[in-house]
Amino acid sequence: MSFLGIDLGTGSLKAAIVDELGREQAVSSVAYALDTPHAGWAELDVRTWWRALVDAMAGLPRDLRDGVRAIGLSGQMHGVVLTDAAGEAVRPAMLWPDSRALDLLDAWPEPQPNSVAPGMAGPLLRWIVRHEQQTARRTRWALQPKDWLRVTLGGAWVTDPSDACATALANPAGVWDTALLERLDIPRAWFAPLASSYAASGALSQQAAQALGLRAGIVLATGAGDTPCAALGGGLSRDGDALLTTGTGGQIVVLADHEPAAFKGLHRYRAATDHWYRMAAMQNVGIALERVRAWLSYEWADAYREAFSESANDSASQAADTKPDASSCVTFLPYLSGERTPWLNPQARGGWLGLSLEHTRGAMMRAAFEGVAFSLRAGLDAIRASGAPVAALKLAGGGSVDARWRQLLADALDVELHAVECPNAAPRGAAILGALAYGHWQPRDLAALAPHATRVAGPRGDAALAERYARFLDLYGRVEPWFGGTPRADLR
Repeated sequence: MSFLGIDLGTGSLKAAIVDELGREQAVSSVAYALDTPHAGWAELDVRTWWRALVDAMAGLPRDLRDGVRAIGLSGQMHGVVLTDAAGEAVRPAMLWPDSRALDLLDAWPEPQPNSVAPGMAGPLLRWIVRHEQQTARRTRWALQPKDWLRVTLGGAWVTDPSDACATALANPAGVWDTALLERLDIPRAWFAPLASSYAASGALSQQAAQALGLRAGIVLATGAGDTPCAALGGGLSRDGDALLTTGTGGQIVVLADHEPAAFKGLHRYRAATDHWYRMAAMQNVGIALERVRAWLSYEWADAYREAFSESANDSASQAADTKPDASSCVTFLPYLSGERTPWLNPQARGGWLGLSLEHTRGAMMRAAFEGVAFSLRAGLDAIRASGAPVAALKLAGGGSVDARWRQLLADALDVELHAVECPNAAPRGAAILGALAYGHWQPRDLAALAPHATRVAGPRGDAALAERYARFLDLYGRVEPWFGGTPRADLR
């Protein structure tokens, strides 16, 4: 007996099969690229998702597919798929990196229970009502990506609180805000009723089963957003459990038994289980480091070696009470694509300050690693200021495997880091939701399903690094007006 988890991501679709003990047995992934027909747009033909799913399933062993008893779904959050009554998309899906609705955010004046971004379903649908009236007339349903996929598989027309609460059209619990929808002239009838993320919400159709090489009638769980699925798959099950993921962007998620208080710069959303979570979302992690690596013409192995040899030189020189290495004088702001937590400034930009003729490429690369670590620390500081003390983080994501980078993160964040032995947390979390819908597990069993985590780094109390972090914050506060923002007073 096994369970299938499908993660409909921004750049790829992953399908993973886990056994009755929660162990991953096989995984298959298919990549795709977003379409940008106009500047600031981010779209995708939903048929691309379906083809990716068919191809991913073909990459899983036949005998494992034969044992699947239930399917759970994870999906990229915030965007929207518009369909007719039969579930056929009436236009390409609009996705979270889309910024076409940036000028329409006035409908969500501060303070809001959650920060509102232009790529969320609310602003995007407001744009549709204003600019694509024919599309609006053809629309019967406005679905989240994973809900579109479940319906296509034969499932029910429902959504879950973890996705609904992140649309900017519902309250923090995920209940649709009828008054707001009326004010925006967005039809309330477009939005599916709510169901638990781990509820049984339909069964796999014969047509879909044949295309995917599965048995018809398999239970379909409602599913959840990719962040709560990753938290579930990564082993977060109790109040205060915390996870750091580093990929293109970075996220720090802290589970909570009850609804957290609102705090500027943070999100507070429903989890895939009956919990809530605080989230700090930082946009510039892997994307900033990759761009700097390319600018400096490094291969990754050379980037790590040169950056951290600069660090070693810096530490040695200070220990000898001599003139600090020049690398310690450089600060890098990593905000190449704006920033969410804690600044909420889509116009923020990045760069180096403090460069001199003495500096090397290695010093610049080192400053970039530090700048990204400091950006994550600013997000974690917001979480701590909101009332969630965090002394340890589970660590996941492909951008966090180098031991030297992990140590820098532990020092900059002032936390212990425990690497989770679960490379595919989101599809694993989706598979667990499928097993819950099937009745194989109960929510009380989730703590026992947490994957093993190994302590990989701890803070060393680096005073020089702490001083550089203070300089990083001061620098951002000084230059923020250049970008069109307002000077920073504090994290609130």
